[in-house]
Amino acid sequence: MKSRLNNARAYLDALERGEPTRRFFTDDAIQEEYPNRLNPNGGRSDVTEMQARSERGKATLRWQRYDILHAFESANTVILEVNWSATFNVAVGSLAPGEPMRARFAVFLEFEGDKICSQRNYDCFDPF
Repeated sequence: MKSRLNNARAYLDALERGEPTRRFFTDDAIQEEYPNRLNPNGGRSDVTEMQARSERGKATLRWQRYDILHAFESANTVILEVNWSATFNVAVGSLAPGEPMRARFAVFLEFEGDKICSQRNYDCFDPF
């Protein structure tokens, strides 16, 4: 069995490559995104909605990168501090298509066995 930290890294790698991520989650997994510049009201998604958002994002993203700054594993939880950067095919805020967007975020991933059952995102975007 891979460590939960390795599974968390593999999950971000799959996101970066635009691969399907369903395999990383339990059937009843929930993602909570706390309010941020891109999503001012935050949100809560089940696995089906997470996958649908990922598919929609593929159409607007040119590329994205996740650089893990710190990683912690305790019991069934992995906590990551990440630098994220991306460019979009569309304008976002004051950014023209192709201009980089950056954020630093923390994500808390709770696991049941090898699969994520809960994800909480705290995203802090650079001004755009």
